[in-house]
Amino acid sequence: MSDQKNPNQISIELNEEVAQGIYSNLAVITHSSSEFIIDFIRLMPGIPKAQVKSRIILTPEHTKRLVAALQDNIAKYEAVHGVIKDIGQAGPVMPIGFGGPTAQA
Repeated sequence: MSDQKNPNQISIELNEEVAQGIYSNLAVITHSSSEFIIDFIRLMPGIPKAQVKSRIILTPEHTKRLVAALQDNIAKYEAVHGVIKDIGQAGPVMPIGFGGPTAQA
């Protein structure tokens, strides 16, 4: 066996602060011709104001790969834990233009 590293291998570091994660119960997605922006927000009951806790900016190609990865992981989750209940519009309904730019095609 060789001790050489695989040139295609990526070393990913996860610091302690990021590893704790940020809770979000709302995502607002907007886009332009060159990027998708996903704002993760935490809504608290009875509080009319909410802050964006994290913003992720992706290229359209990376966004499509993210969607595929999420679909794959949901299928794997449901195979083990059962179908995730779709709550439809039972969650909070946000006004159009809620705190962010209007999506553009």
